[in-house]
Amino acid sequence: MPKRRGMADAGGLFGLAPEAAPAPGHLGHRERLRARFLAGGAEAVADYELLELLLFAIPRLDTKPLAKALIARFGSFAGVLAAPNEELAAIPGVGEAVIATLKVAQAAALKLAAAEVADRPLLNAWDKLMAYLQAALAREKVEHFRVLYLDSKNRLKADETQARGTVNHAPVYPREVVKRALDLQATALILVHNHPSGDPAPSRADIEMTREIQRAASALGIALHDHVIVGNGRWLSFRQQGLL
Repeated sequence: MPKRRGMADAGGLFGLAPEAAPAPGHLGHRERLRARFLAGGAEAVADYELLELLLFAIPRLDTKPLAKALIARFGSFAGVLAAPNEELAAIPGVGEAVIATLKVAQAAALKLAAAEVADRPLLNAWDKLMAYLQAALAREKVEHFRVLYLDSKNRLKADETQARGTVNHAPVYPREVVKRALDLQATALILVHNHPSGDPAPSRADIEMTREIQRAASALGIALHDHVIVGNGRWLSFRQQGLL
């Protein structure tokens, strides 16, 4: 019996036979979708169609069912881009080229968001800063504690991850945060961490740690402007909540 070819065939990078040809109408579908996107932008296409457009770069990949499977698994276009490599690889039809394409798109989105806050006073670009932090942290599976080190004009000197932890804790050492500020000749800080649960409400430990860093920084003439907790689609500012 001839070997059946298709998604279950391990001969190709995506589980497709290397010589598999596009299904009838496949190329026409791509052209129509590209035209609709170019005419109407992202608002003219669904999330899975935007994902299809991204995956069109991979030859001979039947993008529509794969895009729908990815959206069903990870919930949204952004969720697909942020998904861990090992979870992406568990989806039938996803190989290294698909993962690389998705991660390049994620990196490009982060670069674009970062460019929006570069070389400008961050306190005057708060919405853009929150968009950048959401893009960088909202879908992380474990806690990341980051520090934004600012110059005397509140422009970003460095954005550094100080610690990675578990789903509900990342170890933070106030002395190291302040020492790094001195090394960078930073005059102000913004602390940032994410809550993988999606709820940005601060814990008692979050509040106590923030006050420790504030005391240590203040003793050396370094201002702590804020501590931002990023949830999934939400964020909380200690300054706005009266916690600083």
